Amino acid sequence: MSNDKPADARILVVDDHVEMGRMLQEPLADAGWTVDLATGGEEALTLIRSRVYDAVLTDLRMEKVDGLDVLAAARAVDPELPVLLMTAFGGVESAVEAMRRGAYHYFTKPFRLDEVRLYLGRALEDRRLRAEHRALKQASQERSGLGALVGRSAPMRGMYELIDRVAHAAAPVLLRGESGSGKELVARALHFQGPRAPGPFVAVNCTALPGPLLESELFGHVKGAFTGATSVRRGLFVEAHGGTLFLDEIGDMPTELQARLLRILEDGEVRAVGSDAHRTVDVRVVAATHQDLEARVREGRFRQDLFYRLNVVTLRVPSLKERREDIPQLVEHFTARSRARNPRSRVTALSPEVVAALGAMPWPGNVRELENLVERLVVLVPRETVELDDLRPHAPIPEPEANPLALAQEGVWPLRRLEGEYIHWMVQHCGGNKTRAAELLGIDVSTIHRRERERST
Repeated sequence: MSNDKPADARILVVDDHVEMGRMLQEPLADAGWTVDLATGGEEALTLIRSRVYDAVLTDLRMEKVDGLDVLAAARAVDPELPVLLMTAFGGVESAVEAMRRGAYHYFTKPFRLDEVRLYLGRALEDRRLRAEHRALKQASQERSGLGALVGRSAPMRGMYELIDRVAHAAAPVLLRGESGSGKELVARALHFQGPRAPGPFVAVNCTALPGPLLESELFGHVKGAFTGATSVRRGLFVEAHGGTLFLDEIGDMPTELQARLLRILEDGEVRAVGSDAHRTVDVRVVAATHQDLEARVREGRFRQDLFYRLNVVTLRVPSLKERREDIPQLVEHFTARSRARNPRSRVTALSPEVVAALGAMPWPGNVRELENLVERLVVLVPRETVELDDLRPHAPIPEPEANPLALAQEGVWPLRRLEGEYIHWMVQHCGGNKTRAAELLGIDVSTIHRRERERST
C-alpha cells in the first residue's frame, strides 16, 4: 500500500454521537484528509447525494437512518465508494451482513485510531488503483477499439455504425478490403466494442506459415505428434477461448485446414494434432481477405460451405482512395504517433502543400503505405515542418490537376458541369478535406457530396 494520503481525498464521518464524530474528525484531518462530519444518518444521506466523497466512515447503530441505509445510499450514488462501519461488539452480525452488501471493512468498538487510519488509507489506495485500472482499460480500448480508427468521411462513418451493430452479435464476420486498408484494426474494434472485450484477442496471418505449422498454430498439438513436437501446444483456438480469433488472409488457408475450421465453427470443438480428445471452445471468428473469395470458390481453392459459414456478416473496409478526405486527419495522427516513437525528431507537422500532394497520390498500399511514408519523413527530415522538397525524394509528387476554369476556356462547358469539376478540383487541392474545400468555396459540405454523386453518374 502506498504511504501517501492524497490531500484532496474527502471523507465523510457519520455518527449520531457528536463527540465520537469529532474525536474521529480531528485526527483524520491531521492525517491530511478533508473530513466532513454528519451527526446522523439523515444528514449523511443529504451530503452523499450532494457532494463527492472518496470514503465514508459510519456508525452502524443510529436512530431512524442507520449505517446500512447509509451504505445503500452510498452504493447507489457510487458502487465503488468504500464504506467502513463502526459497531459495538453486539452488532457484529449486522456488520457481517453489511460486508455481504458491499461494505469495505468494519471496526468493533472500542477501536484504535491508528487502525482506522490504516484501513481508510487502504480503502483510498484501492479506490485509486481501480480508477487507474479503468483509465488504462479505457485507453487500451480507445487504442484498440473504435478510437483506433481514424477518419470522418462518409465511408468511415458508415463503417463505424456497422461495427457498433455487429460487435454484439455472435456470428462470424468476414472483413473484405484491399491490403493495408486496416482490416485488423476493424477486427480489434469489433472485439473491444462487444461483450467479448474482457477476453483475449488473438490474431494469425494465414499466409505467414506453411500448412503443417499453421495447423499446429491454430489447433495445437500433443507431445510427439510430429518431428520437433517436444512439448504440448494449446493452439490459438484454445488461447482465444472467451474472446476473438482473427484469421487474416483467410483466402490463403490450405483447403485441408479449411475443413477443420468449418467443423470448429459448426461444433465449437477443437482437436489438437496427434490427439483423439476434443475440447470445447467459445471463440468468435473474424476473418479477413483482400481476395475475390467467390472466384476462389469457383476455382475449387476455397470451400463453398466454409465461405457460406463465414459470409454471414460481411464488412467492407474502404480503401484510402475511397476516403481521401480523411488523409489530413490521418497525417496528423501518424505524425503524432511517429514523433512519440522517435522523440529526437524535429518534425512537428507537414505543410499544407505536402498534405495536398499526399491527398492526390494513388496509395496502392492504402493506410499502411501512408503511415510508413509519414514515419519516414518524421525520422529523416531535419526541420520542424516537412515541405514539398522534403517529400520529393521519398514519393512521386503528382502533377497538379489543371484548373477547370482554364480548361473551360478551350471549349464551351455547361455551367453545371463546370461547377461540379471546379468543386472536385478544389477538394483535390485541399488534400481531400471536403470541409476545408466547402469553407473556401463558401458552400455547405452537403453540396460537395451531392455534386460528387452527380459527377460519378
